[in-house]
Amino acid sequence: MKKKNMLVPTQIIVALILSSITQHVFAKPNDSAVARTLFQQRCNTAGEKITRTVEDVDGLMLLKIRSRNINYGQQFVLDDPYGKDLTGDGYIESFLGAHHDLPGHIERAEGRIAPPQRQVGYMYVDASDPKDGKRYRYTGFIEQPGLTDPRYLKGYFRVVLVSSPTSEPAPRYGVTYEDISTADDRRYWIAGSSLKVIDLLRNEVIAESIGYMMDPGQGADGGGRSPWLMAAAHACPAFKGRRAFSRQAGQTARFVEKVLRPRPKNQ
Repeated sequence: MKKKNMLVPTQIIVALILSSITQHVFAKPNDSAVARTLFQQRCNTAGEKITRTVEDVDGLMLLKIRSRNINYGQQFVLDDPYGKDLTGDGYIESFLGAHHDLPGHIERAEGRIAPPQRQVGYMYVDASDPKDGKRYRYTGFIEQPGLTDPRYLKGYFRVVLVSSPTSEPAPRYGVTYEDISTADDRRYWIAGSSLKVIDLLRNEVIAESIGYMMDPGQGADGGGRSPWLMAAAHACPAFKGRRAFSRQAGQTARFVEKVLRPRPKNQ
């Protein structure tokens, strides 16, 4: 009898311990209610902050180039899904005047109406090549390949990107971005982004755009669903235009032009 009485409290203690472990191990970190609450907290800090603007800017320095790889559903890869944009050479081109001078140019990638203040673009963009450590200057011009090549329609225009190492003085202003997501953010499928315009001479951030987005499906990928692409429809600040199933082409250049205003072409 004594032995039986001693086992009763022990069994209760073991059951309580197992219950606690089970609750801890099998708790759902992707609880949608918690995710929404955390997302709203992050949204309270989102938006644009422009300390000062600069007129008549000829060119700028891209401190980072957008990767050609697009993250569709990797939960903990900190590669700034909110800031998705054109990548590689396309990202560089989006800052140049030639890109905005294309005949009939509208922001087709987003399916949105051209903004009232038409983008002008810059004369050149500088960026360092990590392969050789050299700084390159990029310019561009428009060509109509159909005039000489029958494979193209004569009404087709494109931008030709030209680059060469440069010893010219580096631009005073730079542009960079980073993923500011925390571990908790990503646990609940929230991605945070910071886009900065920097006065490199003063080492001063003169403008910053902060944004967040959340996948309401909390990573569900059934039927080929892409969590980060779906998250773009739940962003703050919200993306304009149609639902954003893909990258927000040109979003970086649009913000930068608010801060570093390109020199008018007639000057």
